[in-house]
Formats: sequence, C-alpha cells, structure tokens
Amino acid sequence: MAGATTLGDLASAIGIRSQEEAAIVAELKAGSETAYAWLIGEFQQPVYGLVYRIVNDPADAADTTQDVFLKVFRGMKHFHGGSSLKTWIYRIALHEAANRRRWWFRHKAKETSIEPVESDGPSPGENAMQVALTDHADSPFDSVAQHEVQHRVEAELRKVPEPYRTTLILRDLEEMSYEEIAEVLEISLGTVKSRLTRGRDALRQRLAPYVREVGNELGLTAPSQDKEGRRSQVAGGGRRVEVNL
Repeated sequence: MAGATTLGDLASAIGIRSQEEAAIVAELKAGSETAYAWLIGEFQQPVYGLVYRIVNDPADAADTTQDVFLKVFRGMKHFHGGSSLKTWIYRIALHEAANRRRWWFRHKAKETSIEPVESDGPSPGENAMQVALTDHADSPFDSVAQHEVQHRVEAELRKVPEPYRTTLILRDLEEMSYEEIAEVLEISLGTVKSRLTRGRDALRQRLAPYVREVGNELGLTAPSQDKEGRRSQVAGGGRRVEVNL
C-alpha cells in the first residue's frame, strides 16, 4: 500500500510539472516577455555548459548559445509538446554545437592564433569535472596533482569519438537520465546504454597509459572498473578520487 501511495504521489507530481510546463509553453507561444526571461534564466547556463563541452572554446560556445536561443524563440510555435521543453532545447543545442564544431574544423582550425591559450583560472566547462575530481581538503601538492589529472581527463574525453562522447557528456556531466538522453538524441534506451559502455571503455583506455606514466610521481593508482563497468577511480595524495566513466 505504501508503495502504491509513493507511485501515486510521483505520478501526481509528474502531472503537475506537465501542467506547469504546458502553461509556460502557452505563454512563450503568446510572446510573453516574462516567460522568455524565465526561459533564459532557466536554461542559459546549462545550455552554455553543454555547448562548451562540445566546441571547447568560450567565444564559440557563447556565440552558439545565442544561436540556440534564437532557434528556440523562432521555433517555439512549432513545439507541440512531443518531448519535454528541456529535451527539445538540448536537442537544438547539440545540433548547433555539432554544426559549430564542424565549421571550426573546416575553417578556424587552420588559423594561427596569437592569443595566449593558457589560463590560470578554470574554464567555463570545468565546473562539473571539478566537482567530480576535487577534494577541497587537499594540500597544495594534492591540488596541483588533481588539477593536472582533471585537465588530462578533459583532454582525453575530447578525443573520445562521437557519438560516444556526447552520450558520456549528457549522462556523466549533465547527469541526464537514460530516458532523457534517448529523447534528446532520438535513439533507443538500448543504444544509449551501448554508447555509454563503449564511451566509458574508450575513456578508461585512454587514461590508463597516462596513469601508468605519471602515477608514481603524482601518487596515482591505475583506473579500476567496478562490477558494473561504470566507474573508474584514480587515487592521489592518499585519497581516492572517483572519475565517473
């Protein structure tokens, strides 16, 4: 009986959220400035973070995020609620980010920049990985070691081939559910799980040589796989740091 009550409460909550979203969509379609202000406040940072992880350039990510919201505003009249608003917006964001990335490889990658590429501060796309890797009780050496590991994980993640990389980003950094990922990418749940498995394996294999190379110097131990093959761990400074793979 308790289980039925819990399921009933959950269904009721989902229904309320659906009604609220339907009301917001109606306001957006009516051109409500308040509704559009809410939309930007709700989704601008998440969309920017997602796009940044795809294009890996702050300026390109900002421009692409603007393009995403232009597409959202112009396309709102065509949104009929076949998916959630978040799913629809993320689908547009991934499409625009993929287009920007392809353009970059065709044009911008051929240019030689005279601007410095190193930065002492964290880049906008580092926040989620920072949370996953950083222990705030670390000593200065531990912090340097973990910062180096963090950058290496991000660098290797960028080399994981598509479509596995995007699936990893959506699941392990954006923390989207399998169902949400399936809707965003318009693939089956089985395909989502398959891409995650292959993507995590690819990332784990890319990280293993690095850990073997510098493990003793940084106090790291080689990545290990749990029983479900979902997680790798890197230890440093006497602590184990989990890296979701």
